[in-house]
Amino acid sequence: MEALKKVRTAVIGCGMISNIYIRNLKRMFAIIDLVAVCDRNPENAKRQAVAYGVPRVMTQEEIAADESIELVVNLTPAFVHYDVIKAMLLAGKHVWTEKVMTNTLEQGRELMRLAEEKGLYLGVAPDTVLGAGVQTAKAIIDSGMIGDITSCVVSINRNQSLNAETFRFLRGEGGALPHDVGIYYIAAMTALLGPVSEVQAFGAPAPVHEAQIFSANPVGESWQIPGNNLLVGSLKFASGALAMVHFNGNTIGAEKSVFTVYGTRGILSLGDPNTFNGYVRLSLPEAEEVELPMTHGFDGTPPTDQPDWVDLAYGHRGIGVAEMAWAIRQGRPNRCSKEFGFHALEILLGLDASAATGQRVPMTSTFEMRALPAGYYSTNGGSALRGDAERSLMA
Repeated sequence: MEALKKVRTAVIGCGMISNIYIRNLKRMFAIIDLVAVCDRNPENAKRQAVAYGVPRVMTQEEIAADESIELVVNLTPAFVHYDVIKAMLLAGKHVWTEKVMTNTLEQGRELMRLAEEKGLYLGVAPDTVLGAGVQTAKAIIDSGMIGDITSCVVSINRNQSLNAETFRFLRGEGGALPHDVGIYYIAAMTALLGPVSEVQAFGAPAPVHEAQIFSANPVGESWQIPGNNLLVGSLKFASGALAMVHFNGNTIGAEKSVFTVYGTRGILSLGDPNTFNGYVRLSLPEAEEVELPMTHGFDGTPPTDQPDWVDLAYGHRGIGVAEMAWAIRQGRPNRCSKEFGFHALEILLGLDASAATGQRVPMTSTFEMRALPAGYYSTNGGSALRGDAERSLMA
């Protein structure tokens, strides 16, 4: 049956995040057939192919020319997303890309038009919004348990310049904390509360960073991460709800994640949306706060009794790819759609624009995202057996 035909897939970009993607795509999802990996440094691709049992190492041009490859997973740095995505769409491939879609709205609109014209899927991370934490929170919100949503507060901090000593791609466009990490909070808020109508913000750049010769990746020069590394702003949702955001990359690395949703009948506190298993805690009148059990699968539980470090750090990344692959086979919209990815990008760039001008910035885009069905397991028998959570991606 066509609906059960695996989607032949290739990964472009074999940096750090490729470990969890390749591992999960290779072993976790029945719908994916990972047939090739690619990197601008062929040795990186060869290493990942050997480590995870991927049959072929190919160039980007070879992937584009191979008519049997239907889907490309783009794990390159944000500042080259546009070039890779456009090349693969022109070659007739569906594309899933790591966040953010591009670094400009003009490029994002062009890619969306191209995908539409060619009848291709373009999916955009983060797929943590499909994880158990956010989906459980969405189930509670959609049930009406906390009433009408009135507001939301999110905050995250890091020493982003120190991180950029080791992860040098963070020194380029898209490496500032709001775009690198804040996007997870923006994505989770919109997945829960819907599209945003306008934004307003203040911002500040990263300091010039004096390179440390004792770092994991020592260099002699100094650098400054481009863009606003600190953003404090407000969002107005189309529903009328209001939100405050605080993304501070100019402080210490002891992360303090805040994610609180306020309703007329109760309050939800969420764990880190950069994970799949962030807690969901409920506060109701005249009752102590309680932590709710997860209603959904994909809770980040390693699918093995001997997890690799990538399993523990990055959980179930790749579920967005698998959900899109099922959408391709079933001829329906995927949840982490190009519209969802573009809207998150427009919010981030709107906050930057507001910080530069002091003006409110209206949003021009919107999106829809259906919740995943509840009641599926990530694993069965602890980590001993695979659960049936992939079934939730088929609906």
